Amino acid sequence: MTTIRVLIADDQVMVRQGFTVLLDAEPDIEVVGQAVDGLDAVGKVAELAPDVVLMDIRMPVLGGIDATRRITTASDAAVKVLVLTTFDLDEYVYEALRAGASGFLLKDASAEELAQAVRVVAAGDALLAPSVTRRLIAEFSRMGGSSPRAPLKERVGALTERETEVLSLVAQGLSNAEIAERLVVAEQTVKTHVSRILLKLGLRDRTQAAVFAYETGLVRPAGY
Repeated sequence: MTTIRVLIADDQVMVRQGFTVLLDAEPDIEVVGQAVDGLDAVGKVAELAPDVVLMDIRMPVLGGIDATRRITTASDAAVKVLVLTTFDLDEYVYEALRAGASGFLLKDASAEELAQAVRVVAAGDALLAPSVTRRLIAEFSRMGGSSPRAPLKERVGALTERETEVLSLVAQGLSNAEIAERLVVAEQTVKTHVSRILLKLGLRDRTQAAVFAYETGLVRPAGY
């Protein structure tokens, strides 16, 4: 069994300790370190090379969004960032996703939900709850659906018709299994399409793919 290495970044000691106890109880997860703020998190990632960082958004010295951006844009970055938030419609969730976070988790999640979220993100899948997908829709609706920048248009043009279709379904929050059922294909076929989409567009994961789809206008909210 491969052990998932986790770093917990939160300025509240009780949160760090509580999550550490919960995760260390799992046979396939090990908490390798704790960070007290965003800057500390960036340094600990370089030092400890965790697979997943549980990142609080509001922290002193360096906030979670800027820390996430620094971590995910590092040239050798393979770590996944799972954002911790108090509310599912936190005003900063959208920016965290754009900064490279692979998903979000409520701080009051159960031990089972916490462990499963770490496993999902570590496996390279996005943790996009319906509420986050709706927030993406609302945010782009508020922006007025402005025309995509030329470089983004060119990147979309590199996709095949089927890949474009799969990308639009990913952006709507559908899982691989749901997409496979919708398109009447094997789930493995969908996984292959998603991998090619990420490679062609130079994206890290499904979360960034969803953001990209909205930014390019490939997916638009109903009624807009």
